[in-house]
Amino acid sequence: MEIRRGGDGPPRGPVLHIVVVGFHHKKGCQVEFSYPPLIPGDGHDSHTLPEEWKYLPFLALPDGAHNYQEDTVFFHLPPRNGNGATIYGISCYRQIEAKALKVRQADITRETVQKSVCVLSKLPLYGLLQAKLQLITHAYFEEKDFSQISILKELYEHMNSSLGGTSLEGSQVYLGLSPRDLVLHFRHKVLILFKLILLEKKVLFYISPVNKLVGALMTVLSLFPGMIEHGLSDSSQYRPRKSMSEDAGLQESNPPADEFVSVPASDISNTNLGTVKKILGNHGGDAAIKTEEPLFQVEDDSSEQEASDSNQYLKPPSRPSPESSESDWETLDPTVLEDSSLKEREQVGSEQTNSFPKDSLPSDSPPITVQPQANTGQVVLIPGLISGLEEDQYGMPLAIFTKGYLCLPYMALQQHHLLSDVTIRGFVAGATNILFRQQKHLSDAIVEVEEALIQIHDPELRKLLNPTTADLRFADYLVRHVTENRDDVFLDGTGWEGGDEWIRAQFAVYIHALLAATLQLDNEKILSDYGTTFVTAWKNTHNYRVWNSNKHPALAEINPNHPFQGQYSVSDMKLRFSHSVQNSERGKKLGNVMVTTSRNVVQTGKAVGPLQNFA
Repeated sequence: MEIRRGGDGPPRGPVLHIVVVGFHHKKGCQVEFSYPPLIPGDGHDSHTLPEEWKYLPFLALPDGAHNYQEDTVFFHLPPRNGNGATIYGISCYRQIEAKALKVRQADITRETVQKSVCVLSKLPLYGLLQAKLQLITHAYFEEKDFSQISILKELYEHMNSSLGGTSLEGSQVYLGLSPRDLVLHFRHKVLILFKLILLEKKVLFYISPVNKLVGALMTVLSLFPGMIEHGLSDSSQYRPRKSMSEDAGLQESNPPADEFVSVPASDISNTNLGTVKKILGNHGGDAAIKTEEPLFQVEDDSSEQEASDSNQYLKPPSRPSPESSESDWETLDPTVLEDSSLKEREQVGSEQTNSFPKDSLPSDSPPITVQPQANTGQVVLIPGLISGLEEDQYGMPLAIFTKGYLCLPYMALQQHHLLSDVTIRGFVAGATNILFRQQKHLSDAIVEVEEALIQIHDPELRKLLNPTTADLRFADYLVRHVTENRDDVFLDGTGWEGGDEWIRAQFAVYIHALLAATLQLDNEKILSDYGTTFVTAWKNTHNYRVWNSNKHPALAEINPNHPFQGQYSVSDMKLRFSHSVQNSERGKKLGNVMVTTSRNVVQTGKAVGPLQNFA
């Protein structure tokens, strides 16, 4: 495969740049080397950065990195010039004692030298690139002479030649992302995380070091069918601040034409839906904080749009404000709302024949895309005319990370303003700096990975996500298969039942059934297993409306019933009690007291201890 080099032009392979970021004792984090140069025409040692990538040094060399000998970072950068898709960054950080260097440059004044080697790629091959990059980073540091850059140029050429024809289908996309480990750690709470993101809430993951953070966050996203492969291309569309003192976006005016975003027509279905509840209790004395914004942000259907025959375009406001932020990101065509119930009946009625007659819709309605069905045993992906993502016959991946909903696996402190930017609908982001965790009003939920805690600040949202009995069964099914097969799975996680691919398959079955259930007539009973209030809220989200604006004949073959529907039994009572004990503050205290009392009984033979005083 031919590779263009240096400043001759953009690479033909997936890797755009190899970058070295170092920490300077006076200048802080800065780019020390890039190949090809980040700015065409500049030298490889230029510190100059494209405006869109001004946070690159702080992402590649994470906050608090000096506390660790090595670390790995996944991060996302916005496309250059507002065009194109997300740029996927993988960075390997190491530090070395300055006295160990063979060649010590004059500006090295500290006892340790901290650097990161970073790959900027057009493909989300996180684990695969990380594995290659870790080897090269180790070799680069072993040289003990950072002027030896030939190995970095060879890395660039090798990656582009070896990954040039790489497909985004297959297990290599998920290398290093283990749902098995996620279920072992979060247990029943995994389904809460899944549903929280379906609702497009502001979710912040928190833990140190960064490799644990990005691993947990990206593994949760890998549970969504097609999300890693094709669902993140629009997940980092934000404009960096021009100065640290500038209020986000308020001084940005007259954006160029290439910053317009495509806004599709989609429809809302107002059907009543089912009930879902999931884990999350009040943790400790942490007082719940209710956000000032509405629980479910329903966008104003009267926003101005410039219509064309196939799509519309929406210009972001030159001076966004809290009052206008919702309508400015509007994604609905009001005409589609005129007879949504009729459309839903037509969708359900046509399931038996897999045919969708054109005359079933009012003549003045916008055309509805019918996604072609894949051949048996073959995955066919087509560009979604509304979502802009590569979709399969079921409409996967869902258009969650589009139109201002960000995915930032790692956020630098310099990006903190994005959490309150009114042009951003929401986010799934990761942070290691405690300042992010302390400002709870900027997020709907904080996921403390180390303790496997999910803090949801709004009591109404907590109720919305309380697990139904069927959901508890589903979560328990996952946990039992993962824990019972823990010692039997060869190479841990590579076996089928209870393994990584098996877990992803269970979530695919779950989301397909949930989508099919929303298309049924008289579906209140079916949806109650998923959670009526949850589904009602979900049907108001951008991702559901985009999905529902197309027809997906393949869903006619999907059973819409919850995978774990059934009559309430004694085992369900035990499961509910166990869930309540594990996730309420009083339950946790009782559990700790019982453990302490049991220890006393073993040691003294008497039931004395804290249990006597427990109230």
